[in-house]
Amino acid sequence: MERGNQTGAGHFLLLGFTEKPFFFGLFLSMYLVTFTGNLLLILAVSSDSRLHTPMYFFLANLSFVDICFTSTTVPKMLWNTQTQRKLITCAGCLSQIFFFIVFGCLDNLLLTVMAYDRFVAICHPLHYMVIMNPQLCRLLAVGSWCISVMGSLLETLTLLRLSFCTNMEIPHFFCDLPEVLKLACSDTFVNTMVVYFVTIVLGVFPLSGILFSYSQIFSSILKISSARGKYKAFSTCGSHLSVVSLFYGTGLGVYLSSAATSSSRTSLVASVMYTIVTPMLNPFIYSLRNRDMKGALGRLLSRAVPLSVGGPLQDSHE
Repeated sequence: MERGNQTGAGHFLLLGFTEKPFFFGLFLSMYLVTFTGNLLLILAVSSDSRLHTPMYFFLANLSFVDICFTSTTVPKMLWNTQTQRKLITCAGCLSQIFFFIVFGCLDNLLLTVMAYDRFVAICHPLHYMVIMNPQLCRLLAVGSWCISVMGSLLETLTLLRLSFCTNMEIPHFFCDLPEVLKLACSDTFVNTMVVYFVTIVLGVFPLSGILFSYSQIFSSILKISSARGKYKAFSTCGSHLSVVSLFYGTGLGVYLSSAATSSSRTSLVASVMYTIVTPMLNPFIYSLRNRDMKGALGRLLSRAVPLSVGGPLQDSHE
């Protein structure tokens, strides 16, 4: 990224959410809920042997990615809001774009893998444990990471060829790649083509895989004769379907709002839904309607909270 024509010795100015007291408290609370909720879900899955299945393995990975996804943008935004310093260096902006794309793509790919897992569980239940063996689960998880990193590198490294003018203001609370490209003085044709390519490969293709998996799932559910059997089959994928709808719905809302209106405030609110609200709600969606997960969380919390009554009772008996 050329620094010769940049103001502030190579800094960008983030203009999102300048109202300090209200937004700082709101986003700090949301970040803590997101971090705590997803961390508890990871600990519950890892500590309970009954949850050592492919579905919960991928769910724990998704929770870890959601923590990283929000941590890429929210802490910097909280720091800027608290200190009233809106600057971010070029290196910091580039790093933020890289990790934001990595974890965003990982969300896409993990949701696709989880859809495939539900497809195998419902459409091929007798072969589920053979198909979704531990080796394949690890391969799918590692492959998702590698593909996401390569896609993010492709988009991020092409930014290094750009030069920027004196206007370095980003109407966002983080370095969003489309907003950064708008500030470039040099030709962005190559960058735009790379963005389209990565979006198709890591966005459209995974979504197509999810839609295909659920078309097969719904077809298999409709063939079940009993209403109880249909409900049981659908309940195994209801939480995942809710998360998919929330993730893609808010993500689509971000770009539709930015395309339909020139208001930066509207685009800003849509981005908050996509980057903060969705990761915050995922643990609640997966735990509230899942009896196994609620039981695991209950056992985890009961072990974590010390029983203060035990000590005095033991002393009195002695």
